[in-house]
Amino acid sequence: MNPQPLSSAARRAVFAPLAAEPRVDAVVRRLGDAIALGLLGDGEQLPGEGELSRQLGVATVTLREALAVLRHQGLVGTRRGRGGGTFVRAPADLLGERLRARLLAHTTDELRDLADHWAALAGAAARLAAERAASPDLEAPRRSLLDFAAAEDPAAMSRIDRRFHVEIAAAAQSARLTREEIRLQTEIGPLLCLAFNRPEARREADAQHRALLGALASGRGEQARLLAEQHVHFALRRLIEQRVDGTRRPQV
Repeated sequence: MNPQPLSSAARRAVFAPLAAEPRVDAVVRRLGDAIALGLLGDGEQLPGEGELSRQLGVATVTLREALAVLRHQGLVGTRRGRGGGTFVRAPADLLGERLRARLLAHTTDELRDLADHWAALAGAAARLAAERAASPDLEAPRRSLLDFAAAEDPAAMSRIDRRFHVEIAAAAQSARLTREEIRLQTEIGPLLCLAFNRPEARREADAQHRALLGALASGRGEQARLLAEQHVHFALRRLIEQRVDGTRRPQV
């Protein structure tokens, strides 16, 4: 399943001018994060070098260096000639032992701390979105909700769940919150494949999405905050359980 296009608010956050830090690293991080999260879909063409460097607020030579790094990482490719340009290559291998090894690299205390951070961020974004968003602002998370229900594998569900949270942050009309949600999702997001690897977990997550969207649509900010926090803790609790279970398995 190809990702749905980002809402204009979320796209502005992805391509907003960069903060003052080493420019090549900042471009690589910003675009790499967006690709890893599925916010820029596989096969999607990036804006031309001139336009993209203008949007990010960097020199064209800096952008070219960053794109060279992303090509080396296998995240973008370049086509020459008519219809050419720079295109996204989304990583396909997100499951299996690679993910479990990444999960085991986190301690349970680190996962709990991450859950607290993410819950605070997601809850604040949901409350603000309920208070500020007009109905058109919720079309993107509504599409994500439907896509999640129709998805057939944990990797797709993980990408859509991450996009759902980013779109809610964008609906809160805060570019800073949206960028922080994107940054945090790159730290934990791929592991969410493991949170949705059982049918009962998928059903529960789908019900949580629907309840949260209902609170957003009806403007119930405090309820939206609580539901967003509960959804985050549900997902991280499943990861912590699998982390503990993984340490009990005999090493081969």
